[in-house]
Amino acid sequence: METELKQYSLQNLGRLTLDLIQETGAMAVFFIKGFLLIFSFPPYFTKIIQQIHFIGTKSLFVICLTGGFTGMVLGFQGYHSLTMFGAEGFLGATVALSLIRELGPVLAAIMVTARAGSAMTAEIGIMRISEQIDALDTMNINPIRFLISPKIAAAIFSFPLLTAIFDVVGIFGGYLTGSILLGINKELYFQGAQSSVMMDDITGGFIKSLFFAVIVVSVCCYHGYYTHKRTNDFGAKGVSMSTTTAVVHSCVLILVADYVLTSFLM
Repeated sequence: METELKQYSLQNLGRLTLDLIQETGAMAVFFIKGFLLIFSFPPYFTKIIQQIHFIGTKSLFVICLTGGFTGMVLGFQGYHSLTMFGAEGFLGATVALSLIRELGPVLAAIMVTARAGSAMTAEIGIMRISEQIDALDTMNINPIRFLISPKIAAAIFSFPLLTAIFDVVGIFGGYLTGSILLGINKELYFQGAQSSVMMDDITGGFIKSLFFAVIVVSVCCYHGYYTHKRTNDFGAKGVSMSTTTAVVHSCVLILVADYVLTSFLM
């Protein structure tokens, strides 16, 4: 009996591993198709601008809010930690490096996933179950080029900019708690932030944001596009399941990719 249970567990593990590899490959192929169709003629400039507005501009509020409070918390916690070693002067460097290297790209990507990624999955999923995507095929319009490619272009353009805004607002938030509330010299704070940040740190943060953009748009659009095949449900329940799965998978993959990229960029 015990041997049969172990064999059954190994079979399930192997099946899950193979399914994961197969789905990862399918998402990669899906992204490559959508990315290459960006450069086909005639280009959908209007739709790309609309998606930049949706993914980028409409995410500014949540990015600024999250970045500001993240920086304030870093400033508060960093001050009390550095005070134990008499190193309050390094607060600016601590806040800036933490945001630019790690927290900025990761939290910005997660916030955009929660706001825009979920909406993309739901929108495409509803179009799938209401047969609008099939109608595009019938009219000889490539659905991936029409629906997915503008989102890929907009995400690749928007994520680095949102990450930069997150970093700047977060550094200012650290200044609010560190200098205005806790009394650290303003010049000392900004001088520490400026002197500690190297161009490699900024470049590494932007590289991460580009990878996160690819992950979010690929996962969310893929789950929405294949809602009917994944859930076998052609109603609202299928769309909700796909949306939840897309957001969870995106967030997990962002964290995994962050670890892998950090290992290579260090």
